[in-house]
Parts: sequence; structure tokens; C-alpha cells
Amino acid sequence: MPTVNELLDKAKAELSNLLPSEVFLLRDLFKGYEWNRISRSDRLLLGTLFLNYIKTEDIGVVPIEKTSSGQQRYKLD
Repeated sequence: MPTVNELLDKAKAELSNLLPSEVFLLRDLFKGYEWNRISRSDRLLLGTLFLNYIKTEDIGVVPIEKTSSGQQRYKLD
């Protein structure tokens, strides 16, 4: 099982595949079975690390509203 930092690196790399103005969830950057294999605690930590990453690095991703289930939505500018 990959570490949370390795998962974060994978999510960062997947950002290049998104289209401008695309709205996404962190889970969208992973294949369905990959996301489901990540433990809940690691998914929560990964979400926090990803949010901190986009807030500290000027990469053109902005956090927008949360879903009804509490997942943070993002938009690529």
C-alpha cells in the first residue's frame, strides 16, 4: 500500500490531465478501485494535505464548496 505522501504525489501528477474550469473531487484523481483501497484515515489525511498543498502553491486550483457528504470540491482555474 502506498504511503499518504506517495498518494499526494499521484494526485498532484493527475492535475495535469484536467481541463480548465473543471470541477473535481480529490477522489476523481484516482481510479475507483484505488480510492476504495485507501483506508478512511489515510483518505482524510490525504484530503488535508491536498488542501494545504493547493493553498500554499499557486497552481491554479481553488477550493470551492463542500458536497453534502463533506467532500471538498475544487476548481481548476
